[in-house]
Amino acid sequence: MKIVIQKFGGTSLQNSEIREKAALHIENAIKSGFSPVVVVSAIGRAGNPYATDTLLKTATSEHNSISPREKDLIMSCGELISAVVMVQTLKQKNISAVAINGMQAGIITDDNFNNANIQRVIPDNLLNIISKGVVPVVTGFQGISENGEITTFSRGGSDTTASILAAALNAEHIEIYSDVEGLLTADPQQIEDAVHIPNASYTEAVEMANKGANVIHPQAVQIASQFNIPIKLLSTFNKDKVTLINDARSIRPVTGITSKNKIVHVQIYPQKSDNNNSMSIFKTLAENNISVDFIDITPALISFIIDEDFEDKFIEILKQDNYNFKTEKEFSKISVVGSGMTGMPGVMAKIVNALSSNNITIYECTDSYTTISCLVKKQDEKKAITALHKEFELGRK
Repeated sequence: MKIVIQKFGGTSLQNSEIREKAALHIENAIKSGFSPVVVVSAIGRAGNPYATDTLLKTATSEHNSISPREKDLIMSCGELISAVVMVQTLKQKNISAVAINGMQAGIITDDNFNNANIQRVIPDNLLNIISKGVVPVVTGFQGISENGEITTFSRGGSDTTASILAAALNAEHIEIYSDVEGLLTADPQQIEDAVHIPNASYTEAVEMANKGANVIHPQAVQIASQFNIPIKLLSTFNKDKVTLINDARSIRPVTGITSKNKIVHVQIYPQKSDNNNSMSIFKTLAENNISVDFIDITPALISFIIDEDFEDKFIEILKQDNYNFKTEKEFSKISVVGSGMTGMPGVMAKIVNALSSNNITIYECTDSYTTISCLVKKQDEKKAITALHKEFELGRK
């Protein structure tokens, strides 16, 4: 039994015409001898009736404060609606299918509401369904805790569902369908001559996803890498262009340019008599599952960035502990990603030259083996991406 995991994002499900295209991909997998397991996100995006943000807005219209538990309950509804509707679409094509929620799929998590960690997967129910020739359509983004509570993963968690099911079911590969043609050298909405990337290593894909390329969730790539499961990134609307992610090593110095602007720049001013307490902020943030980047520590100042999604929770923590701090939002994180840059001299020089020659101020810099990131003003984001894309000759020849 050859199993393939096919995950469809919200834009691949938002109306009957598009769902028909998604159903064709499932039908083609069956014709090719695969047993597909389908994972679905909520239908559409913010503003669409059953999108996650729309459901949240409906709930908070009655009272703007919602508990993490109730938030998970309302957020899990969009995927369930999507799964049932997709089952009905498949039935129109005479494909036997059944909607399965996270609990029924055997996805067990901890009880960290809104950002649950997966503990294990019990695939018995899914294997039983597949053995009968039925297509399971699984709700993405969610599971059940040991205490029987519905939980959700972080945003983009439907990709993670696809990967954990692929690992549990020993799938041949994973297919992620969206409205873009896999990975590109930059965001096509920012750069007109962005080029399709046909192959990427797991490392490159994780870094691009972490740094702002919203084609796949980085955790999904990490899980697939751990079990050496290839991932194919495809457009629901165009089957000709595919990005294959696997363990192949890249020789390109730079693969792509990414950006992230929903970030908060934080500055904490330690008191001379209280410096050790100020440093404990990192332990507190870790305990609250808030990650930080661009960390700069001096005796007079501690600075870093966090995701905007955690801003309210973060400020609450700082106020409770009486920190002296300042936050600012008008920054963007621009990243140059490529496995081949490791040990290659001159990459940083090119980055600095490209940005400075375009009058773009660099406020912070950080690097790893495969990524160099710069913090710039949000108003300079597009100009910075354009300059770096040109500097590394990533556009169409």
